[in-house]
This record gives sequence, structure tokens and C-alpha cells, in this order.
Amino acid sequence: MTTTDDDRRPKYQRIADSLREAIQSGEYGPGDRLPGENDLMAAHGVARMTARQALSVLKDEGVAESRKGAGVFVRSFRPLRRRGIQRLSQEQWGSGRSIWSADIENRALVVDQVTVSEETAPAQIGQVLGLADEDTVCVRRRRFVLDGKPVLLATSYLPTSVVAGSAITQEDTGPGGTYARLAELGYKPVHFREEIRSRMPTKHEAAQLSISAGTPVILVCRTAFADEGRPVEINEMTLDAASYILEYDFDA
Repeated sequence: MTTTDDDRRPKYQRIADSLREAIQSGEYGPGDRLPGENDLMAAHGVARMTARQALSVLKDEGVAESRKGAGVFVRSFRPLRRRGIQRLSQEQWGSGRSIWSADIENRALVVDQVTVSEETAPAQIGQVLGLADEDTVCVRRRRFVLDGKPVLLATSYLPTSVVAGSAITQEDTGPGGTYARLAELGYKPVHFREEIRSRMPTKHEAAQLSISAGTPVILVCRTAFADEGRPVEINEMTLDAASYILEYDFDA
């Protein structure tokens, strides 16, 4: 990497930028070990803290990951391409396929830490779902792990009056998932709205997603609507930003 005497970037940032360029050029491939703190100290004439900061930048960006006792390595996880339009089509869940099958190809997906409960609806959720104060919701909390890497936390809220007694209240909702079951109950989703924003993770989210505190998360809030604009599900999702490419493919 070319530097000049008037380069005002901090030394740790210059080193991080240099390593990132080496990764992007293919000098270091997925799974390769990056130079350690001692290597960077010797190569750049910097203190250990500076070398450590440089490696931390790449870890915070999700470009590299630490392996206890082994060093820092180029992250080998292949980002997941989330196809926002295709995955929610009725053709997908209506035929018994998981909406995830539009994204993961032949990769290994596991849904763990699944909990299902009946709870009082949070005020904002109840308002969107058009519930009375005394109404409850079925709450489904899941963590999605792809190729051994946690990538998504999801919490869905559905009116208890709609889903009571159905497979939606069980851990395994069956072929086609929640949307196929809603259709069977007479509340087929006909429209979806997704709102997207990003922020830094909470300590709990960072632990659940196995990411460093400096890696941002993407928040996706999806509302599913049945006929006549009736909202029947709100799904609040927290995505590891370094694990995703969000793709929206539609005609003009």
C-alpha cells in the first residue's frame, strides 16, 4: 500500500487498510492466518497496542476472526445472499418449502434455541396488530445457524386469537412454515412490508450471534398482512451485518 508523509491516518488504521487490501487482492484467502501482533510490530515498527488495534479493526468489520490460541484468520464464512422478494412469494411457502430455501442453496441451516410462548403483547406490537389491551400474542423466538455460524435472531408475534391450537404454537410449524399454516387458518398472507435499519449490537446480541461488539447488526421488521390489510404477524429480526448481502430483485 502506498503511503505519503502527509498521510494523517492513525498508524493502526494504515496497517488495517494494508491488510484489508492484501485480503481483497487474494494475498490472504479465506481461512488464512494473518500476521500476528509480533509480525506487525516488526514489519511496521509499531507498539503492540497499535498492532492489536489494527487487527481489531478487521475483526470489528467482520473481515477477520480470532481463534483462541491460534491467531487471527481471514473469515472463511461465505455471506448469505438474502433474496428479499423471492423468499416471500406464495410459490415458495405455499408449496411447502421454507422461505430460507430461496437463500441457502445446499448449505446447512439449523434453527436452535426455539421457544414458543403466549405473552401480553408489547404496546407497539399490539398497536400494529390492532389488539386490545387484554389480548395476548403467540411469541416465537428462534436463532438461525448457517454452516455452524449464528447469523440471525428472530422474534415473531402473532395474535393468539388467530393461531391458538395450530402448529404455529409448536416449535416445528411444519412444511411451508408459519405462512403456510396461516393460509390454512384462513389468514393467508397477501402482502408484506419490511423496514430495515442498522445499529451496533447489544451485549446479548453480540453473544448470541458470536460477533465482536464492533460489528453492526441489521434490523429487519417484517409485517405480514392478510386480506383487507389485516396484520397477522410481526417478525423482528436481528442479522449479523457481516454475514449478509441483502438482494432485492424486481421489475421496473
